[in-house]
Amino acid sequence: MTDLTTLLEVGGPVAALGGGAAYARARHPGVYWSTVGLPLSTARLLSSYGSVMEACGLTVAPSRLRVLAVRATTRREVRPVPPRRGIIRPTTTGLRLRLRLAPGQEPADVAASAERLRHAWGVHAVYVSTVKPGVVDLRLVGFDVLKKVRMPRKSAAGFLKIPVALREDATPFVRDYRTVPHGLTLGATLSGKSMYLRHLVAGLARQPVALVGIDCKRGVELAPFAPRLSALATDPEQAAELLPALIKEMEDRYDLIKTRQGIAPGTPEEEITSDIWGLPEHERPIPVVLFVDEVAELFLVATKKDEERRDEMVTQLIRLAQLGRAAGIYLEVCGQRFGAELGKGATMLRAQLTGRVCHRVNDEASAKMALGDIAPEAVAAACAIAPERPGLAVAGDTSGGWSRIRTPYLSLADAAETCHASAHLVPDLPALKPFRPDVPARPVESPAPVAWPRPVTD
Repeated sequence: MTDLTTLLEVGGPVAALGGGAAYARARHPGVYWSTVGLPLSTARLLSSYGSVMEACGLTVAPSRLRVLAVRATTRREVRPVPPRRGIIRPTTTGLRLRLRLAPGQEPADVAASAERLRHAWGVHAVYVSTVKPGVVDLRLVGFDVLKKVRMPRKSAAGFLKIPVALREDATPFVRDYRTVPHGLTLGATLSGKSMYLRHLVAGLARQPVALVGIDCKRGVELAPFAPRLSALATDPEQAAELLPALIKEMEDRYDLIKTRQGIAPGTPEEEITSDIWGLPEHERPIPVVLFVDEVAELFLVATKKDEERRDEMVTQLIRLAQLGRAAGIYLEVCGQRFGAELGKGATMLRAQLTGRVCHRVNDEASAKMALGDIAPEAVAAACAIAPERPGLAVAGDTSGGWSRIRTPYLSLADAAETCHASAHLVPDLPALKPFRPDVPARPVESPAPVAWPRPVTD
């Protein structure tokens, strides 16, 4: 009886501890990783590093000098040599360590064994990146960071660089307009496409940038950001008037660049430029970011007159995509589908959009429109996105690289408030003044009525 009582006394706290760990792992994976997962995975890695590398085929035969040294000093068996391991650096989401590859190995060998390493060390995923020739970086992620997105406190934010989502390897996905000037974002209804656009607008609203919107859904997506917009078109008719104004602005900027190039001989080379970023800061025009929501609405026509207007708008968009980067004009095109069936010029415009973000789509053809021409293997990943995870997407670019990302939640009210607080940053661009949206004055809240005490009656 005494032994049973002792067993119950010991087993109670152990069961409670196990239940608490299971609850933390399901509800608070970051806390579980920091308290339980990190020590366990570190212990597994340190104790089994050599055997795991050998099982994965990542070891090589030792050098002759090493063989002679081992045989001269000890009688133990000479084993194959694994890659040299660096210091293990714990993070809030996993572990990081660097490996110096053995002669004859390449980063692809380690990447091919990432799934085996994941199971061997008990982590959620393993990602491999090249640091320099012969050195790779292993990023071990302890849990699914895309289940509940928390952006890192430190991110590579800067001018025209917006950390808009989190990658599956726990690094921020940064939309850098200087590096990738134009982008295409596709996604079905309720896929999270609007949330992605909302983060871009809110991030750029705090910077000295001109924001221009074309939202042919009567402005329901971009109208809440009107205080920060330099121009807004809410139907194809208004878009047909706004796009020529942007073309004229682009041509004026090219004239400015040409004037700068025509300066007297003998001018230092650093003062000669082919884009606005080489101009002196006091002469440099302010960058312009054009958001086009539901781009298919610009292609749809009902009459012959509409078809002529459509062709003009598509031609102007293609010109902006081809020539706008040097003039500091960037495009962010969004839609549900964007393929050749939209009409003439659709494929040519898509080819100019370097960055691609594909949210959940309704068919494989839509995923191929976004990613098929730059990263064919990413199409299957885009088609596998579940409806229960809005904001999850596959991001790629023309380099062929791609990754899964997810945008954190940002309410429309918070994004609109950011734009309202940044309204004073709207630049003075005379060409866009006729298209500046009307911003209704905020109603003044009346003070709450005074609650006078009621007399006590019998």
